[in-house]
Amino acid sequence: MTELLEPNHERVLIVDFGSQVTQLIARRLRENGVYCEIHPFDKIEEMLDVFAPKAVILSGGPASAHEDESPKVTPRVFELGVPVLGICYGEMHMCAKLGGAVESGHHREFGRAEILIERESPLLDGLGGVGAKETVWMSHGDKITAIPQGFHVVAASEGSPFAVIADEGRRFYGIQFHPEVAHTPRGALILRNFTHKIAGLKGDWTMKAFRQEMVERIREQVGEGKVICGLSGGVDSSVAAVLIHEAIGDQLTCVFVDTGLLRHNEAEQVVTMFRDHYNIPLIHVDAGEQFLGELAGVTDPETKRKTIGRLFVEVFDREAAKIEGAAFLAQGTLYPDVIESVSARGGPSAVIKSHHNVGGLPDYMKLKLVEPLRELFKDEVRALGVELGLPPAFVGRHPFPGPGLAIRIPGEITPEAVAVLQQADAIYLDEIRKAGLYDSIWQAFAVLLPVKTVGVMGDARTYENVCALRAVTSTDGMTADFFEFPWDVLARAATRIINEVRGVNRVVYDVTSKPPGTIEWE
Repeated sequence: MTELLEPNHERVLIVDFGSQVTQLIARRLRENGVYCEIHPFDKIEEMLDVFAPKAVILSGGPASAHEDESPKVTPRVFELGVPVLGICYGEMHMCAKLGGAVESGHHREFGRAEILIERESPLLDGLGGVGAKETVWMSHGDKITAIPQGFHVVAASEGSPFAVIADEGRRFYGIQFHPEVAHTPRGALILRNFTHKIAGLKGDWTMKAFRQEMVERIREQVGEGKVICGLSGGVDSSVAAVLIHEAIGDQLTCVFVDTGLLRHNEAEQVVTMFRDHYNIPLIHVDAGEQFLGELAGVTDPETKRKTIGRLFVEVFDREAAKIEGAAFLAQGTLYPDVIESVSARGGPSAVIKSHHNVGGLPDYMKLKLVEPLRELFKDEVRALGVELGLPPAFVGRHPFPGPGLAIRIPGEITPEAVAVLQQADAIYLDEIRKAGLYDSIWQAFAVLLPVKTVGVMGDARTYENVCALRAVTSTDGMTADFFEFPWDVLARAATRIINEVRGVNRVVYDVTSKPPGTIEWE
């Protein structure tokens, strides 16, 4: 990806030491118009000259900086003459590299803490003067015991005497806490101070500029070749398709595989929008019977995902073979997918759940990938969709998983269960929209549980399924909290579902955060 970027963009390099929240650093920078990329610590040497960063940020990580086998970045990052900011492990690594000292065995510091500002610095500009206190989020087990020559203390906490350090001459900064997380209320301001005031960046990363550059890149990559796009109906693949169509017109053919596991009326909406509104060549494959047939009797969540992924590729492959001269496959891969596919520590990452659009293509397909969104986060994709003229209601839709409703029906999937869930989900989302809450929620959906309970309807006893409602707030899907509904909204949704959906007699609301739960149920 790096070699494709335009050389005139201001870029920040984020060195990944394996922190669970490294992505959030990139998010905070992008929000301020600063283009940045995350690269593993052991891959920096080979890309440093080409990337030519205007500033470098060293992320946190789980290792101990004083250990011989701890992750290390090439010393060249400190020789570039650009500002460097070390966060948590990044600060400790900077200290260890430049002549300071780090030790373990000291009091650990996790969670909220207060730092006391002891010295003025452009890094903390706008946070308060000397003597002011600031709430931050700590997460470290080691402790800096000596800082390198040329550095001075800017702020300290009870557990971290070197909570913020600076070498203003070389523009090297270290902070022990995590400014990228929401628990550090003014962390985003600290990062903006680093990029704009210290590094002098203007923030030239806009969707208009990205659109223009990407159209040219697509034309250069594809030439006269034909591109097929696997259209899922979701925001990512739709935005990718419209962008590619703007670049190469009828050289693009979209293949929409209708798995029978989409939301209520979703297939019709997708077909209408692409064929009628955008006039994009579209092959609509109604494969619902095939998918539901192979899923019959399957209850294991991972087996469900892999079955759906395999079938999707098989159906798509069958249709793609009919398009003569197709040389490229377009996918709506996003930057989080790219980051999560590379382990910062060089080893395999734990699989929480598989995603059928991340595992790549069978070798026999021999198609080259076109992934115009692989530099973007989800909210940037939405901004690009607006820039491209997609309807706001479509662009703003909540994320929808590749396996569709299959992972919202724990246990066996039947056509009857899918129909029940589609109805319940549509009612739930309708009530959310009527209440004006849709855009305040990251994701909302219904889940049909394999649990039956006794109910009373009129004078009759019922024994029917439980429907769980889920709604979360999030910025990137990496962490999430349940949405605090007004009770009357939940009550109306529950009443309508029970009255209008045959097969459901009880509704519950899921108040689990992520972690420890996931957003989806399977």
